[in-house]
Amino acid sequence: MNAFLYLITVLIWGTTWIAIKFQLGVVPAPVSIAYRFWIAAAVLLLVLFAMRKKVWPPRAAWPYLAAQGLALFCCNFLCFYYASQWVPSGLVAVVFSTAPIWNALNGRLFLGRALRPQVVGGALLGLCGIALLFLPQMQGHWGDGGMLAGLGLALLGTLCFSTGNLLSSRMQSLGLAPWLTNVWAMMIGASILTAGALVLGMPFTWEPGTRYVGSLLYLAIPGSVVAFTAYLMLVGRIGPDRAAYSTVLFPIVALSASTLFEGYHWTALAFCGLALVLAGNLLAFMPSWPALGRAEVRAR
Repeated sequence: MNAFLYLITVLIWGTTWIAIKFQLGVVPAPVSIAYRFWIAAAVLLLVLFAMRKKVWPPRAAWPYLAAQGLALFCCNFLCFYYASQWVPSGLVAVVFSTAPIWNALNGRLFLGRALRPQVVGGALLGLCGIALLFLPQMQGHWGDGGMLAGLGLALLGTLCFSTGNLLSSRMQSLGLAPWLTNVWAMMIGASILTAGALVLGMPFTWEPGTRYVGSLLYLAIPGSVVAFTAYLMLVGRIGPDRAAYSTVLFPIVALSASTLFEGYHWTALAFCGLALVLAGNLLAFMPSWPALGRAEVRAR
């Protein structure tokens, strides 16, 4: 069962990046993201009602919900959708795979959590790997503002995602389940996007083609509901640290999809860069070195 949940999480979240690419076109990005989270929130709300779960959060949670909705379900996805206009979706996923490392760094900065040495080492390896992955893409394009903007947006979106994770952690410490908080944070994020699109005069158009509708439903239900449910079940069964290893495999799936659908070309530098990103994530997720020493002593 653990392997099944792990596989679902990796395959779905590893392929949502190419689905985001399919969303770009006729419908403005903020409108597509709003559609996505209105649908996802409605499905989650129906699930809560069907399970007879609490659906109204306490008053103290609303500031955190508003901040999470803005960071995680608005700014985060705006950055990734626009980054995908200039950068292959697989490379955007590689940048996103460093999110757990940023979680650790932000946890130290804002929550005072201890920062383990291997997290710093993992972060440095990951950043070097991203540089190698993007180097072949940048050859002949150093004056291309779009490519540089895409990389910057992907990094900013990852930081917004990390902020949303910290807010979720804070609400869980208050006894609020992610099911409940995500419903309202999604609604808040979708409301901000809807209001912003209206103010900016963006048309709420609809692209009837299979490519757009299919990718939207894939992002809303498997991407935002099913995979998240599988991940939460995995966290409950094996713990958050081990469950987080699933993010290490996202770039492999995403770059494979990008190779098939976007014509992404692998180079020796790209392979080295991917290896460094994976190594950095694995190093950052390892138990602390003193803990490893104690485990060896107990084993003896």
